[in-house]
Amino acid sequence: MGMSTNAGITQKSPAGPAPLRTTEVPALVLGSGITALGVIRGLGRFGVPTYCASRELGYVAASRWCKRTPVCLDRYAELAPFLTALPYERAAVFACSDDWVLAMAALEGALAERFPISQAPPASVKICLDKGLLAALLREHNLPHPHTALIQSEQDLADICAEHIGEYFLKPRDSQAFSARYRVKAFHVTTATEAQARYRQIAQDGLEVVLQEYIPGPPTNHYFIDGFVDRGGRVCARFARQRIRMYPLRFGNSSFMTSVPLAAVAPAAQLLDQLLGVLHYRGIFSAEFKLDPRDQTFKLLEMNVRPWWYVEFAELCGVEICRMAYRDALGLDAGTTMTYQAGASCVFPCLDLSTSLRLFRQGELGFWSWLRSWLSARQALFQWSDPLPSLAFFAGQIREKLTGWFTAKG
Repeated sequence: MGMSTNAGITQKSPAGPAPLRTTEVPALVLGSGITALGVIRGLGRFGVPTYCASRELGYVAASRWCKRTPVCLDRYAELAPFLTALPYERAAVFACSDDWVLAMAALEGALAERFPISQAPPASVKICLDKGLLAALLREHNLPHPHTALIQSEQDLADICAEHIGEYFLKPRDSQAFSARYRVKAFHVTTATEAQARYRQIAQDGLEVVLQEYIPGPPTNHYFIDGFVDRGGRVCARFARQRIRMYPLRFGNSSFMTSVPLAAVAPAAQLLDQLLGVLHYRGIFSAEFKLDPRDQTFKLLEMNVRPWWYVEFAELCGVEICRMAYRDALGLDAGTTMTYQAGASCVFPCLDLSTSLRLFRQGELGFWSWLRSWLSARQALFQWSDPLPSLAFFAGQIREKLTGWFTAKG
């Protein structure tokens, strides 16, 4: 009969071979940046040897838990030949960007068994990563979301703009490619002429967009439900947080946030559970909602199918999502966590400072309330247990500023 320890270190199969020490099975991280750093730290604290494959790791390479693979992987390289050449008998994989999620979804056969990942089925991945397909699914199942229209021609755009321009924005179907090209998450348009000019530019660049209704309300109306679903379809963890500030102010990422009780987002959690069931979901998720002040309804904006920027914040509040995904990938029980520290805050200083300075000038944020918020918050990058990545990050920021300054002077 199989057996496993409470700490999740050993497990016997029904046939009774030697125990498998899961901490001897490494994790392989595909990606870089703050998401990869959060995964590395989450697994490192659990004692999992974690190897990073990306050639350009930057400040992430300074983590005490970051090991490098014998050969490095370029962002757009073929994944299968790279995995074949690795010396690991087996490794649980964490895809930290949409590109790598898609690459892992396409992996089959012996390589997929050798490099398991706790991830949604390929069809579900495709739907969640394509904003047009996700909107169609939400509409089909009558799940609350902003009105979204697929734009395939300037005429499509003109027809909608005639009625709604000013209430909508152009949003990418492929967020990663769009962000890499324009360095923004979306384009807000206020006139039909501006909308058509933007669309023409986007179409010429070979990208596709949807026109999505802009839900009014401040950043504090944005809520996130993060968590994990195991291979049996069981929701093993949920973690809720509220955005307090964001950068850039209109279409950006959270720069300051607070964990909130699940009861505060109960209608959103019910909506999300329906979606997870429809998708036959598995793996890590992070869903973004906005509370619409017009009808007091939580509406789903985004669905991430991988670790997200602030996955370490969830870990520090008591939700060990990376540990769960690691165990599930290896065929072990992921455990369950539905309780965590509510009322905790997290700040990404370099982003939040830019936003806070603008809010100061607009009279929407006081100095002392800002200072108190920072002093009580966890840092997105700096951790006493692993300080070097944050030092490397800020050194890089200073070097970049100085290089720009000397270039301008020269």
